[in-house]
Amino acid sequence: MTFFDLKGRVAIVTGAAQGIGLAIAQRFVRAHASVAVVDINFAGAQDAAEEISREGGQAIAFTCDVADSNSVKNMVDAVLTTYSRIDILVNNAGIGGGATPTQNVSDEHWNRVIGVDLTGVFYCCRAVLPHMVERGYGRIVNVASIAGKEGNPNMVPYSSAKAGVIGLTKALAKEVVKSNVLVNVITPGTIDTGLINELPPQQARYIIEKIPMGRIGTPEEVASLVHWLASEEASFSTGAVFDLSGGRATY
Repeated sequence: MTFFDLKGRVAIVTGAAQGIGLAIAQRFVRAHASVAVVDINFAGAQDAAEEISREGGQAIAFTCDVADSNSVKNMVDAVLTTYSRIDILVNNAGIGGGATPTQNVSDEHWNRVIGVDLTGVFYCCRAVLPHMVERGYGRIVNVASIAGKEGNPNMVPYSSAKAGVIGLTKALAKEVVKSNVLVNVITPGTIDTGLINELPPQQARYIIEKIPMGRIGTPEEVASLVHWLASEEASFSTGAVFDLSGGRATY
């Protein structure tokens, strides 16, 4: 297997204290990148960074609430102060929001899910773009969801946010393509993380039964695709949507 080298690259991975984000951070470090382990749960981010460092990698924890533009700006400034560069941004931080019929969705519920899952992606992209464009290099990988393609019943805020991430990715990719900043989005189906445990058993079964492979994915499988998209080898894909759904949606 070819293992794409990221030596000399600095990556920000949001939501990296656990699950998919942690798997991505661990894989990046194995590829010799320096990683900013970013999470609203700073203690969790510190634990993750320390675990990675014990294994010989270069990782530092940073705290950030991606739904807060000032928090995002402060995080990006801190990463630049520490590493002097940002080559890769993985917008992985997100919340599921549980399963709620639309008529019962409160303003607070809607605003929180949209704030983290969509507006947070925008804030992070906006914060790193001046640096990437000025240097003439960047890789941005946004983590959406199969729900953004198909829509999941009783998950209107989440499905709407993830559909928005897909649209954001396509528009931004065209905007910055001449700067050698490539922006792509992945659409995982059901992955073995804590989010699936937030759902009622009936909702979880509904989602899993739609997967032709008959199983859920792993964070490591997600990390392998993100790794390629974050590397120099991904040189002719931008504004693209990459499926990770076990065959559920291949478009």
